[in-house]
Amino acid sequence: MSTAATRHSDRRISPVFVGILAVAAVTGWATWTGLSEQPGLAVFLFVTASWIVSLCLHEYAHARTALHSGDFTIGAKGYLTLNPLKYTHALLSIVLPVLFMIMGGIGLPGGAVFVERGHIRGRWKHSAISAAGPLANVLFAVLCTVPFWLGALDDMPRTFRYAVAFLALLQITAAILNLLPVPGLDGYGVVEPWLSHNARRQMEPFAPFGLLFVFAVLWIPSVNNAFFDMVYGLLNGLGIDDFSTSCGYDLFRFWRDSDPQCVVTQ
Repeated sequence: MSTAATRHSDRRISPVFVGILAVAAVTGWATWTGLSEQPGLAVFLFVTASWIVSLCLHEYAHARTALHSGDFTIGAKGYLTLNPLKYTHALLSIVLPVLFMIMGGIGLPGGAVFVERGHIRGRWKHSAISAAGPLANVLFAVLCTVPFWLGALDDMPRTFRYAVAFLALLQITAAILNLLPVPGLDGYGVVEPWLSHNARRQMEPFAPFGLLFVFAVLWIPSVNNAFFDMVYGLLNGLGIDDFSTSCGYDLFRFWRDSDPQCVVTQ
């Protein structure tokens, strides 16, 4: 369908998103140039702002796909403006993801768009709407890793390299977690249209607790180790070494004593 069914104001980029993008740009520049007296703080702000930008793009991908699949109500809900405050409660969209980034270096799936599924016909369309968000994270991760697998590291300041490496890790963890076929996550949304009516009804009560279940399982040491082995394996395949991501996480937590190996004088 065409986007003509939505008003121009429904598609205008929100000043909130522009402001977050500006914070990411300014702190990214400070991280790149090394002019900040506190590089860890610059890394924290750059990664956090960039993460929120990726969250907006994740939810925008859901909303845009839903719009083109037949849900004409998406625009009026503000989902096409890239405003993170329109997607869900700020606590779930911003505060909790940042807390999980600090606690365990994990990209928590946040935000939500409410799609009027009754307007959409066809199981493939329903699956595509759910898959669009995680694919946005995958594309963001690829963008972060381009300098690494193109061999452009010599031209990239080390502090900025560490920050981007950690940001790539967050995108990959978010994509993997989102694609798990667990009720309440996008991966389940991909397969749900292909399940029987009875199976969907039986799984529906578990949707509010799916994410909590996943993170409870991740606290099991053997599962956590296997999960991060997979994440680091993917990062290594894209040219990002474990040391860069570790230093990025170390600098991100600027209030702690940094590993001397990660402290860079630029």
